[in-house]
Amino acid sequence: MSADVHDPMAEAIEAPAPVGPRPEHTPRVAVVGSGIAGLAATRALVERGIGVTVLEREEGSGGRLRGWDTTLADGTTATMTRGFHAFFRQYYNLRTLLRHGDPDLSALVPLRDYPLVHASGLADRFSGLPSTPPWNAAVLAATSRSFPARELAGVNVPAALQLLDVDVPGVYERLDHLSARDLLEAIRFPRSARHLAFEVFSRSFFAAPERLSAAEMAVMFHIYFLGSSEGLVFDVPRSPFPQALWEPLAERLRATGAAFHHGARVERIIPEEPTGATVVWAASGGERSERFDGVVLATDPGGLREVVAHSPALGDEIWRTRVSGLPSAPPFLVSRYWLDRPVRTHRQAFLGTAGHPTLDNVSVLERYEDQAADWARRTGGSVVELHAYALPPGCDPATEQVSLWKQALEVYPELRGAKAVDSRHELREDCPLFPPGGYGDRCTVGTPHPWLVVAGDHVRVDLPVALMERAATSGVLAANALLTRWGRWGHTVWSVPRRGRFAPLRALARSLRQPGHRPEERNR
Repeated sequence: MSADVHDPMAEAIEAPAPVGPRPEHTPRVAVVGSGIAGLAATRALVERGIGVTVLEREEGSGGRLRGWDTTLADGTTATMTRGFHAFFRQYYNLRTLLRHGDPDLSALVPLRDYPLVHASGLADRFSGLPSTPPWNAAVLAATSRSFPARELAGVNVPAALQLLDVDVPGVYERLDHLSARDLLEAIRFPRSARHLAFEVFSRSFFAAPERLSAAEMAVMFHIYFLGSSEGLVFDVPRSPFPQALWEPLAERLRATGAAFHHGARVERIIPEEPTGATVVWAASGGERSERFDGVVLATDPGGLREVVAHSPALGDEIWRTRVSGLPSAPPFLVSRYWLDRPVRTHRQAFLGTAGHPTLDNVSVLERYEDQAADWARRTGGSVVELHAYALPPGCDPATEQVSLWKQALEVYPELRGAKAVDSRHELREDCPLFPPGGYGDRCTVGTPHPWLVVAGDHVRVDLPVALMERAATSGVLAANALLTRWGRWGHTVWSVPRRGRFAPLRALARSLRQPGHRPEERNR
């Protein structure tokens, strides 16, 4: 087993064998986008000797995890990003990518605890749980105040057992028509547990539970609880994203032949069937174009819609309609404050919140990030970051910033006397949405053109992966699709098991599920 994979139950999807003849010349590929998906595709291609040109519209790599320098009011240069991200241990393919630039993953440090606090005062934490499923979930339910025994007695057992019978893609056929809220209502989980154990995670998809597919929720439960022994322990970068992750990785990729063009916005793609396309992009020196044997579209949903709309000869009517209909999640806000005084010493690096109007979590950056720690040590202050997911479309940024700060004061009262040395706010609307009933309309890696593939966290991947790991996995699969047609071996990808790990429980769940049965229709 690969040294990048920690869980002995992880499942390998073997490297595909070549299916096409090896061309006489070395194929050249344009990778559009240098987020996780684009970098994963680039790594997979250059390792097989393919020439890669990366075209990135921003001035740095990393996609939604990129960073940029900003000068604070006190003259300090700081790296601003779009917020905290958890690097879970089940992210096998992402960690393989990161090891390409950091073999020992020395840039990542563990966060041992992940407390969740409801506005009512209820709290849960994931430290001290067994690592082996299903005991991790059982101990959480037995010890948490969010799972009161009198309410657990009313759980709809047949519906709850569907969480133990997750198989991909079958779970989407059974549950995708429901929303995550529908599923939780059908199961009759205690309301407090819904807020803490489920809603916090559903909102990590930048959507309220009623706008998230129940199948996506079930897959997430499988990934983090019942499908792996990694649990909810995760790592975070010890430095800002560019310094910790992307700069070392880009340096290694350049050394193996990849060329990076930042500030390069792809305008259109002109197919030259059957062997490739001309890619046209705008850069500081004017418009440029170049012919490639393959193209990887590794953009966010909005970027993909834009490129396809401006490339009228790309794809067929069905595919173009699918792309144009790609949904984006509601806006989200990241507010970061450099404060003149510290938060209390017992505050965790990361706190998940529930029951507030918009506040979803609070991070104290100096607890784990060296740049923030240096600033806090020098000034005696703190660097605090607030997240608000799934804001109303068309919301007023200034109003949401004020509201978010007021909510944070309820959680960390010591902030009431603090003054901001400076602050930065990022309101964005470029994450994918996975609504009920949308699975069949998602883009896949393949397209109507054999030389064109799509990658990103919005792409349908029939494996139990999510978020950053879905981006990394789709990038490798996109590269594999090109490699095999050019007579080269693809790469093995890994995931947690593609179905529930406990055969007796799966059998019980299926015995209680009648033909045509939907979870909300039983035990009412």
